[in-house]
Amino acid sequence: MVAGALVGALAALGLSLLQTPLYSSQTQLFVSATDSVTTAEAFQGSQLSQQRVTSYAQLLTGEELASRVVDDLQLDLTPSALAGHITATAVTDTVLLNVTVTDPSAVQAQRIAESIGTEFSAMVEELETPSGADAVSPVKVTVTDRSDLPTAPSSPQTLRNVALGLLVGLLLGAAGAIARVRLDRTVKDAEDAAELAGGPVIGVILRDDDLASQHTIERNSLSRTAEGYRQLRTNLQFLNVDEPPKVIMVSSAVPSEGKTTLAVNLALSLAEAGRTVTVIEADLRRPRVTRYLGMVGGVGLTNILTGSAGLEDVIQPYGDGGLSVIAAGPTPPNPSELLSSSHMFSLIDDLRQKNDFVLLDAPPLLPVADSSGLAVLVDGVVLSLRYGSTTKEQLAQTHATLERVGAKTLGVVLNIVPPKAEVTSAYGYGYNYGYDPDPAAPKTS
Repeated sequence: MVAGALVGALAALGLSLLQTPLYSSQTQLFVSATDSVTTAEAFQGSQLSQQRVTSYAQLLTGEELASRVVDDLQLDLTPSALAGHITATAVTDTVLLNVTVTDPSAVQAQRIAESIGTEFSAMVEELETPSGADAVSPVKVTVTDRSDLPTAPSSPQTLRNVALGLLVGLLLGAAGAIARVRLDRTVKDAEDAAELAGGPVIGVILRDDDLASQHTIERNSLSRTAEGYRQLRTNLQFLNVDEPPKVIMVSSAVPSEGKTTLAVNLALSLAEAGRTVTVIEADLRRPRVTRYLGMVGGVGLTNILTGSAGLEDVIQPYGDGGLSVIAAGPTPPNPSELLSSSHMFSLIDDLRQKNDFVLLDAPPLLPVADSSGLAVLVDGVVLSLRYGSTTKEQLAQTHATLERVGAKTLGVVLNIVPPKAEVTSAYGYGYNYGYDPDPAAPKTS
């Protein structure tokens, strides 16, 4: 709305400045009857004058009078062009005529208005005088208010135009804002996300410029983004207290939804809490886990699945905690078949016994079929949903894909959420609940 108002005002200002200033000069004519001696004659003369006024208003804007004015002032204008600069209106229930002349020159506007008064009086006398030597015109036109020299242009009216432009721009901006909201099919509401995905919203991760460039949060960070991952970690562990999910596939509907960053930082958060975690780089087409963690990605999952290497040969420890990573390995020609194979099932079962959690960074569900076969081998799927980017149709289709293969949706994570967005009050965003200050620390004013 603000943008619309500014654009409207600036557009009106620009158009006003581009227009040629025009000056208006006015004169007033009085139409009266001649030879009115008695009261009856005066009344009849008044009626005659009123009858003439409407016709005279038409004559004042005609080419005949304009031609006379052009000849009188030797103007470099055609009669039709000059007639377009003249307006005349009859004052209701009177014998007065108001004439306005508009011209780019203030002096010429005044001269034309003066000439109109003179020439029109003569023109009316010619038209109204009957034939005959001693005939006298029954109607007379007198100039009662002579034209003045305009000191300021009558148009454009810049202030009025800017005000109108501001108002129109504001209305158009409001209409655009309403239309954008009504036509926006992206998911921004937690309730919509839960309903369309078939699982609860278990986390909200705020947009973080540092995370976008570094991809990992610093250990023991107190940022709101780090707290979001810790909240996700807690929610994930309590989804099912009796049988908590251990092998979790992290995926999304379409690319660029932040799924790999989510998988990496969730694993770091779990390891920070003392859990043993293994991350499998299961996106064999576009592996990103090892790149984000600064690790070697030459050999990995595809080598294990094809039998050219063992688990101990390719698994890499990360940091000094309980996090391990299995890289994607060489890109295979058949990723879907490998990820849904019995070898993959055996690998997952082996890692389940050795870890508290196994996270699989899987490809998006809609563009390729790789994740569909993998989803049935895990305990559940966590969907990364990018705030204001994933559409409702995409999320519904993703849910249908998982439901068709019998996979379980553990929950949805609203990812890359603008800090000012109001998503849900369940996570308390907007409230900075930090540590109490150290009582021994010196106070600052």
